[in-house]
Amino acid sequence: MRISVLLLALVVLASCKQEPKGTEPAVAGDNPMAMSSDTLIYPGETHFKSIRQVTFGGDNAEAYWSFDDSKLIFQSNYAKWGLECDQMFIMGVNETFQDHMPPMASTGLGRTTCGYFLPDNEHVLYASTHLRDSLCPEVPLRMNGKYVWPVYDSFDIFVADLEGNITAQLTDEPGYDAEATVSPKGDKIVFTSDRSGDLELYTMNLDGSGVTQITDELGYDGGAFFSPDGSQIIFRASRPKTEAEIEEYKNLLADGLVQPTNMELFICNADGSDLRQLTFLGNANWCPFFHPDGDRVLFASNFEADGGFPFNLYMINTDGTGLQRVTHGKTFDAFPVFSNDGKHLIFSSNRNNGGTRDTNLFIAEWQD
Repeated sequence: MRISVLLLALVVLASCKQEPKGTEPAVAGDNPMAMSSDTLIYPGETHFKSIRQVTFGGDNAEAYWSFDDSKLIFQSNYAKWGLECDQMFIMGVNETFQDHMPPMASTGLGRTTCGYFLPDNEHVLYASTHLRDSLCPEVPLRMNGKYVWPVYDSFDIFVADLEGNITAQLTDEPGYDAEATVSPKGDKIVFTSDRSGDLELYTMNLDGSGVTQITDELGYDGGAFFSPDGSQIIFRASRPKTEAEIEEYKNLLADGLVQPTNMELFICNADGSDLRQLTFLGNANWCPFFHPDGDRVLFASNFEADGGFPFNLYMINTDGTGLQRVTHGKTFDAFPVFSNDGKHLIFSSNRNNGGTRDTNLFIAEWQD
């Protein structure tokens, strides 16, 4: 979930054990990003031609490609980089960070989340709490015995250059503004805000003007992404129905919290019209991202799990047919994001973490 989404990894991994390693060797292609071993691709992961590990410690996630596919922005809380909570980092597509720290694109103050490149490839946007407090905010993980995520009302959305200099503030409404992503057309931003009293989706122009609410049903709407042609939006949502569910949702939201354990995927036109539910799987279905063909969606889910995990990657057609499992881990695979040319997929995983709780980034060479 893109409300400091790494929290889900922490929740899920609290009792995880080391994943089993695959037995079939992976084949590296001719691409310079391809560097693979039999410990990184598990049996059954036929969409991965090769895979390369990018980070090697801490919680690393929400990695998104620049428009020209030359760079990525991601968030990390790796303590060895001197971090106490998530900050934004920039990397080249062929880099790895086993022995050094990447350049930071955020201020190093407060907590940040949801970085994304702007079309010029020289600026990024992200949400940050630093205007409220330079310190990391507290991270509640349980309420009445249930997992929760904080929805910090101190989050606002900022634009920065690649050296970390803030060049614009896009939101200044009271409350939560975060989870912003940019249309591949380069004309619109979609984000989540509670300015209406509920967590809804909004779009705005790249300069923060023209804010338009596009969802209005009770429940959390977030983690939204545009389709490759910019005509549709895919997102995850909770939909409390019973009186007890509605009361619980509203009470938690009043305390700046949501429960991430029951979400489905929804799809609509970019203006919010023709809204429909895409998945009916149960449990948590989240971090959806369009396949470059625009007809399929990759997402993470634990719908096959009995105890909250594992989370694996799945693919589904935009008409709800053709559900297919993509990864076969035993703990956590999530945050799948295709490069704009469709040749590579970056995602977060607990594979190859030596039995720790580390969540690292991996770049896979994709094959259909």
